[in-house]
Amino acid sequence: MEIRTFLVLGAVLYFVPTAVAFARGVRNAGSVLVVNLFLGWTFLGWVVALAMAARSVERS
Repeated sequence: MEIRTFLVLGAVLYFVPTAVAFARGVRNAGSVLVVNLFLGWTFLGWVVALAMAARSVERS
């Protein structure tokens, strides 16, 4: 595989928590994006962003 393929795949996997947050319509999706963008490179930051994205959504 090409290096470009690995870079694109890595970028997609990196932003999984952000995609989950926006797809689920969580209230703090912007916060998930910020945590994911700045702390996602650490495994702990990525897990925290994913946990924030997976929180239960309030039904109205």
